[in-house]
Amino acid sequence: MGRGVIVDERFWFQEETRLTVHKTSLFFPGDGFTVYDSQGELILRVDSYGPDSNSRDELFLMDSSGKCLLTLCRKKASLHQRWEGFLGERMDGQEPRFSVYRSSIIRGSGVVVQVYDDAGEEYQIDGSFGQRSCTVYSTCSDSSNSSKEVVAEIKRKVDPTTNVLLGKDVFLLCLMPMIDSAFVMGLVLVLDRMVGDDADEMDSSSL
Repeated sequence: MGRGVIVDERFWFQEETRLTVHKTSLFFPGDGFTVYDSQGELILRVDSYGPDSNSRDELFLMDSSGKCLLTLCRKKASLHQRWEGFLGERMDGQEPRFSVYRSSIIRGSGVVVQVYDDAGEEYQIDGSFGQRSCTVYSTCSDSSNSSKEVVAEIKRKVDPTTNVLLGKDVFLLCLMPMIDSAFVMGLVLVLDRMVGDDADEMDSSSL
């Protein structure tokens, strides 16, 4: 399946890539995420993620220099917990680049991602984000064919020196070739807001 740049070409990799994601506390201003490449270089961050602002309904994914790549906004009064992604800092009247929503209003249902472009790309997310075990699929469906392909996975990280499984605040983002990592990290932010860590204690088998 062809996949193009969705957010920023700097984060579109032609080879399989593993990024390390660090998540900070949910309870204080400045909470967020930092994302590092295989050389330990910071490439993406979110540091406007505290309860004292509009961050419960609006998130900003930035590059290492602080440039806003993506604004994620929660749609109000949405039964499917719909979020929309806008390129850069959202402007009045700007159309979303993609939307993310639960496939059903029933808790534990999967998540669907629709990209608004000529290709009409669609993705599906299954698994347990609380356990840091999710799979992102690129889906294709027409009158004669229906298929899906793994494009990214969220996994727990193991310390390479001690072989010890690290806590859930440090995890891997495993990307297949030709997928926009900034886009996938945007999906991680939405999953984090949709689910939260505490929800996983209720049902570890689903998002």
